[in-house]
Amino acid sequence: MIEVLNLALPYFGLIFLGFLCGKIKRIPDTGLAWLNFFLIYVALPCLFYRILAKTPVDELNNVPFVVATTLGTLGAFTIAYIVGIMIRGRVADAAIAGLAGGYGNIGYMGPGLALSTLGAQATVPVALIFCFDNILVFSLAPFLMGLAGADKKSIGATALEVAKKILLHPFIIATACGVASAALHFEPPIALDRLMQFLQNAAAPCALFALGVTVALRPMARMAWDVPAVVGVKLVLHPLLALALLSLFGPFNEAWVYTAVLMAALPPALNVFIMARQYDTWVEQASGSILLGTLVSVVTLTFVMWLVKTHQLPLQLF
Repeated sequence: MIEVLNLALPYFGLIFLGFLCGKIKRIPDTGLAWLNFFLIYVALPCLFYRILAKTPVDELNNVPFVVATTLGTLGAFTIAYIVGIMIRGRVADAAIAGLAGGYGNIGYMGPGLALSTLGAQATVPVALIFCFDNILVFSLAPFLMGLAGADKKSIGATALEVAKKILLHPFIIATACGVASAALHFEPPIALDRLMQFLQNAAAPCALFALGVTVALRPMARMAWDVPAVVGVKLVLHPLLALALLSLFGPFNEAWVYTAVLMAALPPALNVFIMARQYDTWVEQASGSILLGTLVSVVTLTFVMWLVKTHQLPLQLF
């Protein structure tokens, strides 16, 4: 347990440090713009590229794993969406609630945490989960907002926007370039590779600090009672769904199962709040779900990490 705490606490410590700085200094969130740009367009793409460029291509061709993990995310999204419909009665609100219940912090927290916990063997499953979860989310959100009337664009314009968000996202581009490099056995010049390694090493600390600051600056009034229900879906039901579906579509390698459950146990992503603000719906609740989810995940995620490190997490439920 001490080993798990030594692994987990620096991650949550960086988040808390960012949260504390955000509360004390109160610099407007516009001050995070360049840091977010650095993370999304420079540091994290280097992380994904270097990881995948060193991965044998045949390891990436695991369709059952992709189906199982993506269905797990869709299942958690659907349950949280139903909760939102029952409580709020509006498709737009329920869509953001669904995102909070199914879309984890797989960009900022996921890669660093999984690789630190499981080592290089978590590389490929992390990349696959990231790619297909993002494709699912970037497709679902505009579609549901179009149904709700929150997005005034035509079906064609919405479809084009969805395709652009998926194909031009820097993480997806970096992943594609990494796969291509692995297939072609391309090795970048030493100086360029070292530069990317520096950027890769900066990704996790900067991302976690930025997460803490961003949560601190998010507006939140009273905690709406649908927020704990949605957070419960994300932190408890999502990893259980992932494990059940992996059992159904498996068997899979131990490291792949552990990585998938760990990624499913992550708290709601910051993109949930960004999308809520973009569509001006469920904004305070989205902020609350990120704050509450991040706080509760100190316990739940650490528990999952303990199960993984002690090999007590079952590889199959049935």
